[in-house]
This record gives sequence, C-alpha cells and structure tokens, in this order.
Amino acid sequence: MMKAIEIQNQSLVPCERDIPAPKDGEILIKVVAAGVNRPDILQRQGLYPPPPGVTDIPGLEVSGIVETGHKRFQEGDEVCALLAGGGYAEYVCVPEDQCLPKPETLSHEQASVLPECIFTVWNNLVLRGGLEKNKGQNVLIHGGSSGIGTFAIQIAKAFGANVFTTAGSDEKCNTCEELGATAINYKEQDFEEILSRTGVDIVLDMVGGSYTAKNINLMSLDGRIVNIAFLGGKKAEVNIQKIMAKRITLTGSTLRNRPITEKAALRSDIEENIWPLINKGIIKPIIDQNYLLKDAWKSHVRMESGKHIGKILLNVA
Repeated sequence: MMKAIEIQNQSLVPCERDIPAPKDGEILIKVVAAGVNRPDILQRQGLYPPPPGVTDIPGLEVSGIVETGHKRFQEGDEVCALLAGGGYAEYVCVPEDQCLPKPETLSHEQASVLPECIFTVWNNLVLRGGLEKNKGQNVLIHGGSSGIGTFAIQIAKAFGANVFTTAGSDEKCNTCEELGATAINYKEQDFEEILSRTGVDIVLDMVGGSYTAKNINLMSLDGRIVNIAFLGGKKAEVNIQKIMAKRITLTGSTLRNRPITEKAALRSDIEENIWPLINKGIIKPIIDQNYLLKDAWKSHVRMESGKHIGKILLNVA
C-alpha cells in the first residue's frame, strides 16, 4: 500500500491506495516530490476530469527514483516525469517516453516542478508560437510570475528574445525583472498603452477574455497569439479585420490528453534544447512554497490565493 491524496467532495483527503503496477512501456517511480499546478485545482473542482483509464489521484509532474525500470531507465535511476495524473502519491506509473533524467544540478524538489511547465512552454511558445533562437523577437508573456511564466521568460531570454510580461504586484514584477523581462504591473498600468509602439511577435496568454483584443492590437505582421488558459474568461470579442490585415495566427493547446507519442516527441526536443540550459544554470526553477503530502490542501489554498511567485510543490518522500 502507499499513501496518496484523493479528491472527495472537492476536498483533498489523505488515503491509502494499492501501489500501481506498470503496464507495458511504463516505469514505476518512487516519488520524492510532486509539482502542484492549476489543472489540479480544476480537477478538484470537478472541471477537468482525468482522461479515460487514468487514475483519479491528481498530480501532473513528479521527481523521484525508478523502482521498476523498462528500457532506458532502470531501478535506482533518478528521473522527473510528465504525468496524466497520479502525482500526489508515494508511487506512480508513467510511460517511460514521458520521463527525463533528473538534472544533476537540481534537487528532486526542484526537478519535480520542471515537466509540466517546460513541456507547456516548449509546445506553445516555441512550436506553436514560433520562438526562434537569436532572432530578437518581441515576446509578451502574461502571468509572468506564475510557474509557467517564470520558465517562459527564461526560455525566451535564452533564445535571445526581448521579453515583456504582465504581473499583478510590484513584488511579482521585480521577480520577472530579475529573470530578464520588462514587467508591467497590470493593476496600475495598461500594457496595451505601454507596448503600443513596440510591435509584438509572440504572445503567450493564460488570461484570455478582454486581453485577447488587446493582444491583437499589439501584434506585428505574421504575429502569433497562443492561449494556454483563460483565467480572465473563455470568451472574447475579436476584430477579424485586424487578424486578416496583420496575418495573425490565433491558436492554443492543451497537454494532458495528447497521445504518448506526441509527448515523447516533446520530451526529445526538450532534452536536446532545454536540459543543457538547466544543467548550466541558465534556466532554473523558481520555488514559492513546499508542503508535506498530507497537507496538499494547503498548496491549493496558496495557489488559489494568487499570491504565489513561481512553483508550488509537495514533499512526498
């Protein structure tokens, strides 16, 4: 048996479950730490159920030690992994193709918050958004102090982009500035007004709603707007004429339900392009708070407060 966290009546409750058995192509990981992400909150609220056949235990990323290996990773190897669910537990099974070696320069706690954000940023900012190395692109990242935002800023800077970001307090803006972005406190300033003469090539937007029209107004020719969430509302009114005139691409994606083969392709790209930057200390996780597994509910309270800067994690081991 293993200790885990399950969802009961939109609450997080400690429980005991059977240790899962790996299926073909999977490895069993003894979890040291697990990252906490906003989709976990949505799942707890009944708004984001796990895909068919996936455990109801929440948690989309972990770092730990291989208990039962497969081909590449063997017993005792230190790994971190992107999950479709199950991270809030002492053990989890995951397709080997969604695993990466734990960076030698990071602790398990630090490594546990890498997969969900790095996969999301690579897929959306680089592949869908068209971020290229050493092109000097102007990139606008909304929610720059969030877990995804802090990684997006660092990746964009490492690729030679000029990074602008929005955040909701001076403290959050300061963190974004330290990571290399020009930060705009959206509670005090209008980012559209400030950036009106800049010309933005790529927007990574987790807000949606009224931000969508403003993003369109700021775009350069052939610009790309990539939506990864809709904290400000899932509906927006847009000016189609401007989209046509500027040849704007308006796109978005989700990650959890994508096939293992697609996640494996992302994994390969990330290991080749991002892992060396992490091992050199060019990209690093920003940790806000960590909690014991049994206190997982506190991590959700922290995230829902909106006061966090960077990532929140659970100490499982």
